[in-house]
Amino acid sequence: MPGNRQPRVRSGNEPRPAPAMEPEGRGAWAHSRAAFDRLEKLLRCSRWNIFGLRPVDYADGENMKSLLLLPEENESSSTRHCSVTNTGQRRDGPLVLIGSGLSSEQQKMLSELAVILKAKKCAEFDSTVTHVIVPGDTVQSTLKCMLGILNGCWILKFEWVKACLQRKACEQEEKYEIPEGPQRSRLNKEQLLPKLFDGCYFYFGGAFKHHPKDNLVKLVTAAGGQVLSRKPKPDSDVTQTINTVAYHAKADSDQRFCTQYIIYEDLSNHRPERVRQGKVWMAPSSWFIDCVMSFELLPLDS
Repeated sequence: MPGNRQPRVRSGNEPRPAPAMEPEGRGAWAHSRAAFDRLEKLLRCSRWNIFGLRPVDYADGENMKSLLLLPEENESSSTRHCSVTNTGQRRDGPLVLIGSGLSSEQQKMLSELAVILKAKKCAEFDSTVTHVIVPGDTVQSTLKCMLGILNGCWILKFEWVKACLQRKACEQEEKYEIPEGPQRSRLNKEQLLPKLFDGCYFYFGGAFKHHPKDNLVKLVTAAGGQVLSRKPKPDSDVTQTINTVAYHAKADSDQRFCTQYIIYEDLSNHRPERVRQGKVWMAPSSWFIDCVMSFELLPLDS
């Protein structure tokens, strides 16, 4: 009967229950707590803004200051900002492997491992790479390896491949990780800190043979820096008033406020006029490569 029909409610217009004011269940509370802890760590990790001030410098009360105080200054420059709680945490998504400097036999074994782990094996480095495998116990200055460092990848000894093949499963990477620079970079990425050359600009002057200029430009981009098409003028008011700070420079160094580098090939006979004025410094290409390999903004001799 028409008089007995129920009113029809259009799809999407149904009354919705009011959102819960509190997370439901211990899992949601744990997630919220973890998010809060993560935010606290990020605040503690922050160093300076463009005026050279830290979050603690803006705090009103003592409680807030104690929350934002940085760890001791005697810790390493790139990992001192906060403690690491997720050292062994794996990334979301599949493993993407690439070899650097491997022999043909080692490349074959790496391909076998990719099949076992259902991983992807790349011939050229791209942003999806998660693991870079090197033949020995030391980091190499190949483009693949340096891009791997700057992108926070696992840089692993080939022994990791052998161990995985023996177990037919993925071994924990920490035991096989190349220490120092590669580890610093990976932890820097896990902590969501700025990249190595954040706040830095580079001008490449002259010819580059040992490391081609195109490769150096790729490294700057991967490290969060900017490439200048024109040589910066140290006596320019515009140059000297740029309000940026080199994030990874040591806190007690005047290099912290140097943001523009003129890079030259130190292996050639060409020696440009020495520049070290305000925000513009001159540096050899070997210094640039050493910074990448160690994942540190290394000091420059005066």
